[in-house]
Amino acid sequence: MDPIVIAIVLALIAYALGSAKLINQGNEALVERLGRYHRKLGSGLNFIVPLVDQIVMEDTIREQFIDIKPQNVITKDNIYLEVDAVLFWRIRDMVKSFYEIDDLQGSLTQLATTTLREIIAQNTVEETNVSRAEMDTAILTQLNQTTQNWGVEILRLDIQSITPPESVRKSMEEERAAEIKKRALAFEAEGERDAAIKRAQGTQTSMQIISEALRSHPESREILRYLVAQDYVVASQKLGESNNAKIVFIDPSKTNEVYNQLVADAIAQEGSSSNSPKT
Repeated sequence: MDPIVIAIVLALIAYALGSAKLINQGNEALVERLGRYHRKLGSGLNFIVPLVDQIVMEDTIREQFIDIKPQNVITKDNIYLEVDAVLFWRIRDMVKSFYEIDDLQGSLTQLATTTLREIIAQNTVEETNVSRAEMDTAILTQLNQTTQNWGVEILRLDIQSITPPESVRKSMEEERAAEIKKRALAFEAEGERDAAIKRAQGTQTSMQIISEALRSHPESREILRYLVAQDYVVASQKLGESNNAKIVFIDPSKTNEVYNQLVADAIAQEGSSSNSPKT
C-alpha cells in the first residue's frame, strides 16, 4: 500500500479520535475556539475541531450540596449562637458559572455564611428558634438575588442546628418548665372553681327540695330535725377522732332553737328563690 495513503488514513483516524468527545449524562462541557468561547456540548457524542477547539470545562448540572461549617453568629439581643447549615444548589447556566465567577463553590460558601449571619443578626434568640422556616426562606431569597448572575440556582438552605451557650440553654429550659407549671396550676385552679360551682349548685338544689317538701308537708319538720341531729352526731364523732380536734359543745336546751332556725332559713331561701324574677 502506498505510504501516502497509509499516512492519510492514519491522519483521518487521529482526527476522528481527536474530534470525538463523549459527555456523560447529567454533565455539560464548554468549548473554546482559539481562546474564545465557542459553544456548549450536551451529554452524548460530540465532535470538535482538533488543535483549534478545546474543552475548557466539563461539570455536572445535577443538584449539589455544600456543608456550611458551624459558625459563631451574634443575635439581635447580643447572644452568641453556633449555627450549622447545608446549602443545596444547581448550575442553570454553565457559561455564566464558568465565566462570571472564579471558584464557584468557594464563593457560594462565603456568600451563604455571610447571608446566614446577616439574617440571624436581625432576630432574637427566641425568634431564631421559633421562626427557622421563615429564616430559611429569607436566606434563600437573598442568595438567589446574587447567584442568578453566576448561572446558579440555590434550591434550599437547611439550618441543621442552632446551639446557644450553656447558660442560655439552661435559662430557656427553666423558662419552659415555669410555663408548663403555670399552665398546670391554671388548669388545676379552673378545675377547683368548676367543682366549687357544682357544689354550690347542688347545695342550692337540695335546699330548694327541702323547702318545697316542708311547704307541702309540714309534718316533715320532725324528720328534718332528726336528719340534722344525725349529721351533728356524725360530725362530732369525726371531730373527736382527730388528734388535733377541738370539742365544741352546744347547749342542749337550745338545740330546738338551732333546728328551728335551720328550717326557717331553708323556707326563707326557697321563698326568695320563688319570688325572684325569672329570665
